[in-house]
This record gives sequence, C-alpha cells and structure tokens, in this order.
Amino acid sequence: MPNSELIVGLDIGTTKICAVVGEPSDTGIDIIGIGTSPSKGLRKGVVVNIDETVQSIRKAVEEAELMAGCEISSVYAGIAGGHIKGVNSHGVIAIKGGGEVTPQDVERVLDAAKAVAIPLDREVIHTLPQGYIVDDQRGIANPVGMSGVRLEANVHIVTGAVTSAQNIVRSCSKSGLDVSEIVLESLASSKSILTEEEREIGVAIIDIGGGTSDIAIFANNAIKYTGAVALGGNNLTSDIAFGLRTSPAAADKIKIKHGCALVDMVHPSETIEVPGVGGRPPRTIERRVLAEICEPRMEEMLALIYQEMERSGLMHYLGAGVVLTGGASLIPGCVELAEEIFQMPVRLGYPRNVGGLKDVVNNPKYATAVGLLFYAAEQETAPTRFVAEPEEGKEDGLFHKIWSSMKRWFGDVR
Repeated sequence: MPNSELIVGLDIGTTKICAVVGEPSDTGIDIIGIGTSPSKGLRKGVVVNIDETVQSIRKAVEEAELMAGCEISSVYAGIAGGHIKGVNSHGVIAIKGGGEVTPQDVERVLDAAKAVAIPLDREVIHTLPQGYIVDDQRGIANPVGMSGVRLEANVHIVTGAVTSAQNIVRSCSKSGLDVSEIVLESLASSKSILTEEEREIGVAIIDIGGGTSDIAIFANNAIKYTGAVALGGNNLTSDIAFGLRTSPAAADKIKIKHGCALVDMVHPSETIEVPGVGGRPPRTIERRVLAEICEPRMEEMLALIYQEMERSGLMHYLGAGVVLTGGASLIPGCVELAEEIFQMPVRLGYPRNVGGLKDVVNNPKYATAVGLLFYAAEQETAPTRFVAEPEEGKEDGLFHKIWSSMKRWFGDVR
C-alpha cells in the first residue's frame, strides 16, 4: 500500500506517547498499525526534556511502523496542557462584486475575526468557525454562493505557548518526522468519540490525561469553549504512592488494577497486595483503604473541572451532558462520581467508526490518537484554502523543515 494513502496521528501525552497509522475508508478510519511508549520527557503536557521525548517518540513510531509495514515520515501531532487558552471572536466584512459570497470572502472574514490582541509569547493553533451571518440571516454553516452585502463570522480561536509548540515540533523533527499540523488534543478526541446528535444539542468532552484534564464544550455543531485543569491521573498515582507507602511505579499498577473512585462500590472483604520499598516485604490491605485515597482526589479533580466549566458560562448548552475520555476515566466509579458532581448524564467515550485493528484501540485512552486520524482525514479532503504558495528553491534543511511545519499556524497572526 502506498505510504501517501496513510495518515498518522501522534498523541504526545504526559504518561504515554502513542502513534496510530490509519487509512480513510467509507465508514471512517481503518487502523493498520499502533505503537505506544512510556512518556519520560513531558510534565503536565509540556516537553521538559527533548532527548527523552525523542527516544519515546522513536520507540512508539518504530512499533507502529513494524505493525503497519510502512515507513512513517509525517504525523499530525497533538498538543495539550495548562497553557492552552480559547477565546471567541467576531469578524465582519463587506461582500465585494455582485453580492455573492466567494471562498475568498470567507477567508477574509476569518482573517478579520482573527484580528485580536494576542501576547507575544502565544500563537494561534486553531481558528475554528462556529457559524456565519449573511446580512441578518444567522445559523449559516457554509455561506459560499449566498447573496448579501455583509458577511459576519463567529470563530473560536485556540492559542498556546510558542515554546511548547516549538518543542513538540523540534522533538518530532529530531525523531525524523515532519509535523503536518499541530492539533489541540481535546478537539481531536471529539472527532472520534462524539456523535452528531451530541454536537448539535450540546456536550462537554473531558479528557482526563496523566498531567492535565482538557475540556471542550460543543453546541450547535461548533466548538464553544476550550480549557484545561492542571490535574490528572498522575496526581492520583502520587497520592496512592504516599498513602500506601509504595513506589510510584507500583502505585500506578495498583491504580489501574484495583483503583475505585467510590468507596461504596468496594466490598469490605476485598483485599489487595501492596509491594514494599527498600527490600521490605509486601503488605496486604483492604481495597477500601485504596478507594478512600482515590475518591477525595477524583472528587477534587472533577469539582475543579466543574468550576472551570461554570466559568465558561455555557452550562445551559449541555443538553447531552458530559463525555469522559482519557486513561484516568477508566477507573471504576469515575462515571458515577462525575454524575453526582455535574448533576447531568455522563458516559465514557470510546473511538467510533473505526475498522481494522478496532479491538486494539477500543479504549478511551486511545481516543486522542484515533481522533487525530479523523482530523487529518478531514483536512486532507477539505478544499484548498486560498493562501500564498511557498517560494520554490528553498534549502530543505532541518531548520527549514521545522519552519515549514510551523508556518501554517505561525502565519495566522499578522
């Protein structure tokens, strides 16, 4: 199979790095390869050690290449973390010519909407249209071909720290990969786990990762809000390691195998074995002790997420409730606890419309990586945007590769 037909998503997370190779199909995406590696160079979604990050990326990519039987040269990379901020903006232009909206008019109104003050240490990652208005007619998804004299656009602008994005691209480049685009991870997850009905009537997606919990709110088939809380599954692991007096590695295994977010769900007779540290023998304790450590921390995380959602002022949009995804959402009792705190329906988000190695990726922790494939498929089949062509004859060195990868969104702010 030609490599040009394949697309690759690279989820660069705090606890794991995951590369997924897929091929667009009539029903969605066929997964043909997947590779994962423990992430050692990131903290709270931000690269803190490029060399360790490069090693983790290479290991995940090599595993995916071996399974897919192909060579990976370019990826769609995810970005997340507490530095991600979203803002809603509005743009207005006059329609030129005979009063018919052209694709160039759409580009101009989006450029007008992007004309907002952004600090020098931040850059635009996405400009996501929420809807268009032609004269006074609202709720238009695609205004091209319509008649009018004034075109308006409501957009959601996602910004991130310049250095965080640069370090992701640099890590990929040192791994021998070209970054086709940097994608907000909560946006990518939404592509793989949300239904059209949920997007229409309003839903919040909460991606509880290792270092951060990312939030995105959708309504009327458009993204309305993005944010993040700097707490994740690693905080729970640290609490377990401290409370049970064991190593972080052992605490993580205990969390995955025996963790529970609600004490009431644990039978009093259940016990677990806790490995000792420093040569000490393992101990046997009641599983309820573990649940008593997990429940307060999960309750704190979900309460902070709820406060962040309330600050958005969009809670009244959430007719479909909340969808949880990410590795930490798999802890038993998490959905029930979230329903108590949010006072609305909550479900786990599993990748949808997936073929091929479906059983391998049928897990909320792969929602972002699979979602990157859906995002990539949409971008590669979308009509070409009216942008200036790059100059020919440029030297294709490492710096030029990095710049070429980033100029797509570095050039968004002018």
